[in-house]
Amino acid sequence: MFSNVCVIGLGYIGLPTAAALATNGIDVIGVDVNPVTVDLINAGRVPFVEPDLAVAVSGAVAMGRLRATGTPEPADAFIIAVPTPLQEDHTADLSYVRAAAASVAEVLKAGDLVILESTSPPGTTVELSRWLGKYRPDLTFPHGTADAPDVRVAHCPERVLPGRTMIEIVTNDRVVGGVGEGCAERARALYQVFAKGECLLTDATTAEMAKLSENAFRDVNIAFANELATVCDQLGIDVGDVIDLANRHPRVDILRPGPGVGGHCIAVDPWFIVSAAPRQARLVRLAREVNDERPDYVLGEIVRTAERFKDPVIACLGLAFKANIDDLRESPALHIATRLAERQVGRLLVAEPHIGELPESLARTDTVELVDVTKAVRDADIVVLLVDHEAFRGVKRTALRGKAVFDTRGLWH
Repeated sequence: MFSNVCVIGLGYIGLPTAAALATNGIDVIGVDVNPVTVDLINAGRVPFVEPDLAVAVSGAVAMGRLRATGTPEPADAFIIAVPTPLQEDHTADLSYVRAAAASVAEVLKAGDLVILESTSPPGTTVELSRWLGKYRPDLTFPHGTADAPDVRVAHCPERVLPGRTMIEIVTNDRVVGGVGEGCAERARALYQVFAKGECLLTDATTAEMAKLSENAFRDVNIAFANELATVCDQLGIDVGDVIDLANRHPRVDILRPGPGVGGHCIAVDPWFIVSAAPRQARLVRLAREVNDERPDYVLGEIVRTAERFKDPVIACLGLAFKANIDDLRESPALHIATRLAERQVGRLLVAEPHIGELPESLARTDTVELVDVTKAVRDADIVVLLVDHEAFRGVKRTALRGKAVFDTRGLWH
């Protein structure tokens, strides 16, 4: 039914999706505005770290099933997986989606399928159909016809965990939302090429809201843990002990607190619910505010401790937004390390085993050094665990003696 597919956006979701399709017999044209990304993929290499992705991409390119380019080409289906970043007013920037729609519209033909994978505010996929209709008035689209449209449009949000993307892209259930008649069914047929999980059909706006709800649920639960940590600090008790004891109740499962929430999902998507219904989404907004404030709270605790030392050396363990990946997007760990450097609190020894060089926000000062975890812990007066990378699990308690320790992830609890 599908012989070739065009994937717009070769980032953390688009490239794994392209690889999954290509390794299952579909010819895939990957499109990205970054020429470096295009060249890397055509050479059979990947622009970021994700377990098993490099093998899938190199194999697909070697078989001639995957190639990358800068502009869309004719295909049976188009998957749009471009960013929807958060703007200063906490609304989604949909300019990348609209730009993708404009580029795809130039090569659309009757019988094609267009899928939006980008996490988006409710109503975006219907708006995508409208945009396509404006660009191609010679074709019919599902937002404006009760009959079978020339081009079908659907939303199928990603539901994967970074670090497990290549597993979960196959095994997880998929929510497939159509804009009109036959759209969800057509999209399901495409995902069944590689997805082993169940494809759950609904309308596009419900699919958008379901994805946002998944991340807002996580955000609210993390906010509870983070607020509990600040309460326990005020009371002078160990939040880890409190959580361990409370979780012995058979119907209680409190998460571990952390230094904040990062990434381009949980730290962003709940705001899309708030912007869609600001008067109703009170709990969602409050949870987002609690988690947004958490990095500065942790920062304040470190600064107050550093004042006890003359010329303190601070080890910051981890910069990624979550464990065992190299993704720094919206990372609270990076925010904390950067603010420490800006405030010149002390000399910073940064241990982040998943990157080869300091990010720009830290590289511009000579008081920050990227080192291995052993050196960071050995030479530090203050040790701040910001990310629970597996590489940090083996730090011995004897190595921490005599040092001020902030275990923001409960890894050493």
